[in-house]
Formats: sequence, structure tokens, C-alpha cells
Amino acid sequence: MDIQRNDLKLRKRRRRIVGGALALAALGGLALLVARLEPAAPRVDRGTVWTDTVKRGEMLREVRGPGTLVPKAIRWIAAETDGRVERIVVKPGAVVEPDTVILELSNPVLDDQLAAAESELVSAQASYVARETELESQVLDQRARLAGFEAEHEGARLQAEAERELSERGIISAIQYRRSQLSADSLGVRVDMERERLDNSRRNIAKQLEAERARIDQLARTRDLRQRQADALQVRAGIAGVLQQVPVQEGQQVIAGGNLARVARPDELMAELRIAETQAKDIVLGQPVRVDTRNGIVAGQVLRIDPAVQNGTVQVDVELTGALPAGARPDLSVDGTIEIERLPDVLHVGRPAFGQPGGQTTLFRLNGDGSALRVPVRLGRASVNLVEVEQGLAEGDVVILSDTSAWDQHDRIRID
Repeated sequence: MDIQRNDLKLRKRRRRIVGGALALAALGGLALLVARLEPAAPRVDRGTVWTDTVKRGEMLREVRGPGTLVPKAIRWIAAETDGRVERIVVKPGAVVEPDTVILELSNPVLDDQLAAAESELVSAQASYVARETELESQVLDQRARLAGFEAEHEGARLQAEAERELSERGIISAIQYRRSQLSADSLGVRVDMERERLDNSRRNIAKQLEAERARIDQLARTRDLRQRQADALQVRAGIAGVLQQVPVQEGQQVIAGGNLARVARPDELMAELRIAETQAKDIVLGQPVRVDTRNGIVAGQVLRIDPAVQNGTVQVDVELTGALPAGARPDLSVDGTIEIERLPDVLHVGRPAFGQPGGQTTLFRLNGDGSALRVPVRLGRASVNLVEVEQGLAEGDVVILSDTSAWDQHDRIRID
């Protein structure tokens, strides 16, 4: 008969309990080990990143901006009077000389004003001649009167002298001599008065003629103004160059002061660059500039810096000191590079995609084992393509400069 053994069942149960406890302990240790492991570093294809090596040496600080070539000598031709555009003689793009007629205007009112001004001037000139003749005749009459009094005075004086001798001899009475002397003295006073009257008359005549001449000069200036306005109906270039714009049409009515045409000298150009306001703070007059016309590099220097900011940029005018290449013309798009300064011995690297000059950023530094570690870097002064390294990197370090925002959650990556 079978005998039931309870000890075997107890042993089997104990082995299951011990095995389960060991399995649980192993799983707990494995979980702890996995928890302590760092996440796997992402893998990055080397061809998708841009790297550069930190160097020490001279660093050229530059700023760059787009711009256009513009003429140095530009002449806007404005209408001197109201008028109607009768004919456009020359089209934009034509080479013109100073006396080249560009437009023909008409103004009937101005023609009438010119005729009236000429008539008034001729009338005033004739009136002046008549007035001058009349006044000269008055002077002649006064001179004749003066001459008569002078003759009478001289006769009375001679008679008084003769009677003085006769009076002294007792031939005539002293009273008669005294009367003759008083008559001569009276005529002398009359002669002096006539002379003074003649002088005053001459001064008065000079003033009257001066006023007449001033009126004639005024009328002549009015006539000249009307003549210039009439001549200006034939709109001329004024300078030698190229006609750039004619912003009016035939039959259009224009007003005085309105722009009719623009003429420029194509052989005298300058560059107008637009520099970002954050980069324009170190630009000063006289700094050297390289202007790329897409057909050659032209040397220049900073001529003027606009004090105002427009649309986030500052306009910098550049005087071109080098010879212009073939094909250079007004409104041609160019790129300009302004040399700010040369730093003789600094640690520098290419400008990263993110990170401002004088600020703190992080870059991935490549290690020899094919990995890259994120390190904090302090940047200094910057140029177009280079930036100074103040802290965080050493000469010879290779860093990633391209956008690494996809790995912001990782401090280490693998470079394959």
C-alpha cells in the first residue's frame, strides 16, 4: 500500500519559493543597472554638419552688406513755370550734352507776360531819355541865368572900383560910390545863390535819373525773368551724362517746381551699402571697403554714414577709389565689405549658427574617439565669417558650427 510523504511536498514548495525570490532579486538588480546607464548618444552623419578648427593668429574684423551703385553727380531738372508737355524729344537711356533739349513745353500766358515786360521796358527807356533831355534843358537855363548874373556882378564891381578912385579925387560924391559898391555886393550874393541853386538842381536831377534807372533795371530784370522762363520751356539737360528718367508724358500739365527729368554722370559712381544696425556701430569715416560688382572687386572707402536707421539698416556711402569694371552702371546691385580692424593675435573660429558676439553659447567639440561633447563657450568680437573665442576652447579644437538644435537634449553625440 502507498504511504503518503508530506516532507517531499514541503521541500518542493521551498524550492519554488527560493527560485522565485532569486528571480525577483535578479530582475531588481538588472533594472537598477539599466536605470544607471546613460541614454545612447544619437548618431550624426559627418557630411551633414559643418565643422571648423580653432586657430590663433591675426583676425580681420569686417562687416558686409548689400547695396547699389549710384551716380555721384545727379541733376534733377525742374519746371521753372507752369506749362504743358508738347513733345518728349529724348528718351531715357540716351547720352545727352548740356544743351540737349529733352522736353518742349508751352505756356501762352508766359508769352503774353514776356511781350508785356518787353513793352514796359522799351517805354521806360524812352521815358528816361525824354526826362533826361528835359532836366538837362533846365540845367542849361539855370546856367544861362547864372552867367547873366555873373556878368552883371562883374560890371557892377568894375564900376564900383572906378567910382572909388573918382570919389577919392572928389569928382563924384561918396554916396554915389557907396551905392555902386552895394549894388556890386548884392549882385555877388545873387551870383552865389544862383550857383548854389544850380548845384542843388544838378543833385536833384541826378537823383531823379537814378530813380528812373532803378525802375528801368527792375523792368529789365522782369523782362529777363520772363525771357528765362520762356527759354526754359525748351527743357535742356544742363550737364553731360545719361538721361535716366522722364517722369512726365506728352500732353501732361506740369507746375512750377515739378521734376521733369533726371540726368546723371555714369562715369562717376559711388556705392550705397545697407549695413545691419547691430553691425554699424564700429564703422567710421575713411575705413577701407571692397565692393563686389559680380564682375570684379573695386576698392573704396567710407564717405558718409547715415545718422538714421531705416528698416533695421544704416546706409553707408562708399567712395570708389579703384577703376570700375566693364558693365558697371547706375542701380547695379553690389555687395560691400568694410574692414573694421585687424586683431593681431587672438583665438578665433568660424561664426557658429547660433551665438551673439560678446555672449555665451555652447558648441559640440569633437573628441578623438568619434564622439562630440557639448562645452560652454564665451564669444568675443566678431567679423563676417569669424568670431573671437574668449573662453571654453583651445587652439586646435574642432567644433561643430552648424545648427545643433535637434540635439538640445543631449550633451554627447556620435559622429559617423
